[in-house]
Amino acid sequence: MREVAVIGVGQTRFGKRRDASLSELAVDALREALIDAGIENREVKFLSVGNFGLSSEDITPAVIAAEQVGMHGAALMRCEAACASGSAAFYAAWMAVSSGLYDLAVALGVEKMTEVETPTMIEILGRAGSYFWEFHDFGLTFPAYYALYATAHMKKFGTTEEDLALVAVKNHKYGARNPKAQFQNEITVEDVLSSRMIAWPLKLYDCCPISDGAAAVVLASKDKVRELGIDAPVWVKGVGVSSDTSTMGNRPDFLGLRSSREASKIAYKMARVEPKDIEVAEVHDCFTIAEILAYEDLGFCKKGEGAKLIRQGETEIGGRIPVNVDGGLKAKGHPLGATGISMIAELTKQLREEVEPNRQAPLRRYLALAHNVGGTGQYCYVTILGR
Repeated sequence: MREVAVIGVGQTRFGKRRDASLSELAVDALREALIDAGIENREVKFLSVGNFGLSSEDITPAVIAAEQVGMHGAALMRCEAACASGSAAFYAAWMAVSSGLYDLAVALGVEKMTEVETPTMIEILGRAGSYFWEFHDFGLTFPAYYALYATAHMKKFGTTEEDLALVAVKNHKYGARNPKAQFQNEITVEDVLSSRMIAWPLKLYDCCPISDGAAAVVLASKDKVRELGIDAPVWVKGVGVSSDTSTMGNRPDFLGLRSSREASKIAYKMARVEPKDIEVAEVHDCFTIAEILAYEDLGFCKKGEGAKLIRQGETEIGGRIPVNVDGGLKAKGHPLGATGISMIAELTKQLREEVEPNRQAPLRRYLALAHNVGGTGQYCYVTILGR
């Protein structure tokens, strides 16, 4: 397989984007990525689009985006992996280039989630597991799935509601420094603990928002990087993909996500690195407990010590491993199809040292990790980038 680099990134502002349609969001992200890469739309012959769908009027986003940006004749693909749909699109584009079929490929993630009412969106998300057994018969919503993990972790390891709140506080702090984040306000532990209960112990401020937005990345082969004279390519060092059961009751425990552990092992092996080598990470914090689980599943700490990591400030800038310094899903927002691509875009800018100075992670090895989960671990993609 050939070496592949990220040479261009683009992202819209996340949030309730009543000012733009799905296709307009897609075009804005695509054009920014193409300009960043220094290439023309006609040069791109492969476009993969991450989009969960079911909430917007456009059911063929790849076709619409390609037409709007002028990628006529390109090979098109729509990818779905629930909340990891963007990473599925990135994976498809990476394979298209690494296989030798294409020298350039673009991965786009786009979602318009606010076109339906919140209860409808909650039902759509609840279908990401075992619909008839768990959602239809028992009424489990997406927050309730992660509440099962939170209560199990609290019972086994002594994790507290205050520990969960610290994740939200950290991510809002960095979201407030990110001009493209949905929430740009800092909050306190007391704010989190006093917010409305959603599914105990998860409260409103423990949950990521419903969002609109788009992100895009341009991938190129090593030969194309040389041809274009790219002076700051960010290389895809390793990619790991795994999955788990649709039915939660068929899992051995609720203390971590098996797919996260397996996908990260694959990615670390391919990149020939260890967890201690990673200097900045984007992890899937759809709920505050999910970030704590990710610390452990990705090997940033031992099992059961995730809460200790957040208490001691080790996942902040200046700590051992800065995590979600763009606000994460919690504060930046979580437009399902765009999230995985947005992670890659953020880490690319981190490795180029192009983000806002007050949220730039200190780098020596120039290694970063993106962790994107679909559903409650039904899908997981882990990508390691290096410069």
